[in-house]
Amino acid sequence: MSDVLALAGVSVVRGGKRLLDDVTWDVEEGERWVVLGPNGAGKTTLLQLAAARMHPTSGVVGVLSEVLGTVDVFELRPRIGLASASIAERIPNGEIVADVVVTAAYGMVGRWRERYDDLDHGRARELLSALGAGHLADRRFGTLSEGERKRVQIARALMTDPELMLLDEPAAGLDLGGREDLVVRLGDIAEDIESPALVLVTHHVEEIPPGFTDVLLLRAGKVVAAGPIEATLTAGNLSATFGLELTLERVGDRWAARAVQQPRGRHSAS
Repeated sequence: MSDVLALAGVSVVRGGKRLLDDVTWDVEEGERWVVLGPNGAGKTTLLQLAAARMHPTSGVVGVLSEVLGTVDVFELRPRIGLASASIAERIPNGEIVADVVVTAAYGMVGRWRERYDDLDHGRARELLSALGAGHLADRRFGTLSEGERKRVQIARALMTDPELMLLDEPAAGLDLGGREDLVVRLGDIAEDIESPALVLVTHHVEEIPPGFTDVLLLRAGKVVAAGPIEATLTAGNLSATFGLELTLERVGDRWAARAVQQPRGRHSAS
């Protein structure tokens, strides 16, 4: 079993709908995976399994050398850093940003009566600074822009020094400048050998940060292809994943995809 993630023949059925279908996938320590696919492909469901927030209908899910269904998930979850819209929606708008980050140390959303020491507060502010959000530490979460919220969520996910880091569409809703700034910062995290194993979910190849090593392509809950990004992220695999003929271009350490333009018909001269 992989030390980080190991899915064997995993299916998830909810309300009669098969969200994942016989998925087998491994993530090893030090790997940086991007999960690509269209809406409804099963990407978020896959991440919920990896975050120990959902159990499979069938198959086996191993997370950090533990098997879901045989482990106390409340002990497992603090070892996993998760940044997702589902968590952001639970953060009180009036919460101070520094507290949004520091409360991750207890796996809580919203400050209560728990106490944190100076090391916790210092780490929270260091993480915010590393993500270009240090100046936001004393702001209220509800006053932040979407891009600022994304950075705070990632700092929060890193707070516990996790063994596995999961990022669910971190660039969704950002404008071009915000997206590019975030992609660069995530690339810095990916290229840091001290960083945990990373899994990033996205719809767009343009949002793949530098330093990511592997790609998993999903369509309708099934694996289209998985493996090293250099060999697996191809125009053919991408076209099969999105059901549209696409071209794929790499410029430096970034990717771009476009639909293949069909030749326009010519009008014959009379």
